[in-house]
Amino acid sequence: MRDFGPGVVLDNPAFIHETVLVYGKVLIGEGASLWPYVVIRSEMHEVRIGERTNIQDFVMIHVGNETPTIIGDNCSITHHCTIHGAKIGDNCLIGINATVMDGAKIGRNSIVAGHSIVTEGTFIPENSIVAGSPAKVIKTRDNGVANAMNARFYYENALAYARGDHRVTESEAFKKAMAEEMRILTATN
Repeated sequence: MRDFGPGVVLDNPAFIHETVLVYGKVLIGEGASLWPYVVIRSEMHEVRIGERTNIQDFVMIHVGNETPTIIGDNCSITHHCTIHGAKIGDNCLIGINATVMDGAKIGRNSIVAGHSIVTEGTFIPENSIVAGSPAKVIKTRDNGVANAMNARFYYENALAYARGDHRVTESEAFKKAMAEEMRILTATN
């Protein structure tokens, strides 16, 4: 595992690509994954990435002037997103090229649609789907199981990448792990 400096704590992440850059006070949770060209900076406050959360290719995460960036467990921060001084609850999916700005709070089990801009200080309640610029709630629905399944996919993929397997979805072990995750998630909901 890479060494990013004294302020970065790696709590047994599943995978960190060699192109990732991390600076400042940052905690990467257990089972999390950081994909190609992710940049995380925290010159003040802190950045926390939750367990089994995936930060996908070309994501930029930074702190706000007055706010840390906190991302919960089982989240997917998809390609080209910018997360800047915001708080994202557990089991959220932030769509491709979305931006979440300073002081915004995204409630658990929510989806931010691709290309949306969640403006400064916006509060999004749990179980929301938001879209637009500025982003607004367009639907209320518990997205927790679907979002957790997406996070599980990335977790399994991250473990495979860490051992050099770039085609894990073709394996029986992957299919069994995904089926078991769905069984567990649907039994508890």
